[in-house]
Amino acid sequence: MRVIIVLVSVTILLLASQAAAAQTTCLPNGCGAPDSTIAAHRYPNVRSLPVDDALLGDRDYRPVTGPLAIYSAPDSPQPESYGEGYTFVTAQEEHGQWVKIGDEQWVRADSLGESYRPSRFAGALLPPDGNLPFTVAWTLTHLRGSKTPGGPEAADNRFLYRYSRVYIYATVRVDGYDWYQIGQDQWVHQFKVAKILPAARPAEVDTHKWISVDLYEQVAIAYEGEKPVFATLVSSGLEDWPTNEGLFHVYVRFTRTLMSGAYDQADFYYLQDVPWTMYYDDQIGLHGAYWHDGFGYRRSHGCVNLALTDAHWLFQWSESEYDYRAGDYTGPAVYVYSSGEYD
Repeated sequence: MRVIIVLVSVTILLLASQAAAAQTTCLPNGCGAPDSTIAAHRYPNVRSLPVDDALLGDRDYRPVTGPLAIYSAPDSPQPESYGEGYTFVTAQEEHGQWVKIGDEQWVRADSLGESYRPSRFAGALLPPDGNLPFTVAWTLTHLRGSKTPGGPEAADNRFLYRYSRVYIYATVRVDGYDWYQIGQDQWVHQFKVAKILPAARPAEVDTHKWISVDLYEQVAIAYEGEKPVFATLVSSGLEDWPTNEGLFHVYVRFTRTLMSGAYDQADFYYLQDVPWTMYYDDQIGLHGAYWHDGFGYRRSHGCVNLALTDAHWLFQWSESEYDYRAGDYTGPAVYVYSSGEYD
């Protein structure tokens, strides 16, 4: 009987040891960057783009809460009907039960939701000297880090809001996934952050200014020559409407444009006044998205969604790539790739 008890005890100890090993590869001796290193580099050496409230609020964006019916004038017969879908319009004037959304375009006021305020998220300007001692990332959720890689969130850890910028000081592999150290005794699962990972300039890039889009991290980076100068979170195409990988060039751009598609289908969409759009792959483009705040996650029909502040910055920044006097309407190169594979 004592032999059996001893064997059972040994088995329990082995299982406990294996469980601990599965949780983290560095306990009980600890792992990660020392406290002194974190204290010396607590905040990422990047600068957020300033958010212009006037820019965000220059239009009254309204969601359509039911089928979209556009009338040529208030109470006009036989409206142009598009059915129900993911629809936003821009309210220009309001007269009683009618809202004007364009020239000879009116909708019923009771078909619209409340005004929608665009996201205040903005990307980051990278240091001119390239001095980033550690990889920079954004948190994708509100969180408190775990005390150890693979552990539960710790209630006494510093609370971080979504879109917080952090350094990644160390990486530990746990059960097939990366856990990143983002502070003293603060570790997060790889799915909770999006990293800025500058790409090597492809030999085929033939413009001084160019843009990379990392579909895995959901991060776009702007470059001047070999130097990354700006980075931000994006939202690319969902699985059914993927954003194509490859090397492209911006071939046309619009300060505001209508985007619509999938008529009479479940995924019908109609989006007025899509801002600062740069098409680079047929009907796929980089553009501002005022209708959501889900940057860092895939959610589009193939385009690369940006917060308005970022889309406006990229639109203006890329202007110098065009030489209109010489008839050059080809814009910056756009390199779309994936640094990893979706789980």
